Amino acid sequence: MQQIEIRRPDDWHLHLRDGAMLQGVLPHTSAHFGRAIIMPNLVPPVADGAAAEAYRARIMDALPAGHRFAPLMTLYLTAALNPGEVERAHREECVQAIKFYPAGATTNSESGVQQLDCVFPALEKMAELGLPLLVHGEVTDGQIDIFDRESKFLVD
Repeated sequence: MQQIEIRRPDDWHLHLRDGAMLQGVLPHTSAHFGRAIIMPNLVPPVADGAAAEAYRARIMDALPAGHRFAPLMTLYLTAALNPGEVERAHREECVQAIKFYPAGATTNSESGVQQLDCVFPALEKMAELGLPLLVHGEVTDGQIDIFDRESKFLVD
């Protein structure tokens, strides 16, 4: 084999946001990518299957005519996410993964995880189902420079 051609690559970490930002970003993304993992850190967060389905509908409504694009939806892992909702969202194929944000780590992460033990039931259900966990790897220590927080997360 001398070369490889990727006709429609995937974007594995896409922030579309909502409203005007969604309208502005989606045409550029869908012109080049066939699919994308959609980040759920909206306000309010995409924290259950119904919210994921509603967000997906807004994305599809904003898709330019003639563009072929599949948004791969995720849920925002919160202390309120229960195993039953994880299973329902997975069974109904409305989400492909769940995103972990440490509380206060990044944009719209106020609803993120503060205590890991609060999310163990949801994590156990995800493991049982084979549903991927996508981790926002960043420490939240205010003493660490904002530009070093991701590398500090990887080291510690």
